Amino acid sequence: MSDRILVQRIAVFAYHGLLAEEARIGQRFYISLDCSLDLAAAGVSDDVARTVSYADLTEIVVEIATQRRFALIEALAEAIAESCLARFSRLHAVTVRVDKPSAPVPAVIDGVSIEITRRQASRTGPSLATGQAGA
Repeated sequence: MSDRILVQRIAVFAYHGLLAEEARIGQRFYISLDCSLDLAAAGVSDDVARTVSYADLTEIVVEIATQRRFALIEALAEAIAESCLARFSRLHAVTVRVDKPSAPVPAVIDGVSIEITRRQASRTGPSLATGQAGA
């Protein structure tokens, strides 16, 4: 599928990380979504009900990132991807990128990032978790 909705660099202030100091003082994160879905019907009809609202996608990101705490940004990304796919059956897949510009590492860096891609279980055949056929 080549149709995509991109929501880039949603800025959130949150308390994710392994270190106690990260949980205490928090830091800024940037989260981006790349959603794969068929946008043809929305494009022809000009009807928002035929697509996925980028405002709703942003709301999911902000809610998960600010209301929950994760030791790993990998877990944050998984929670966001899972929520997006569960809420919007129109999505074929979602790629979540989490940028952590103030990562506490012993070097001067611009930041660290992780990126994951997850697909709707019913569209992928074998399930990622079990290796069994998806429902």
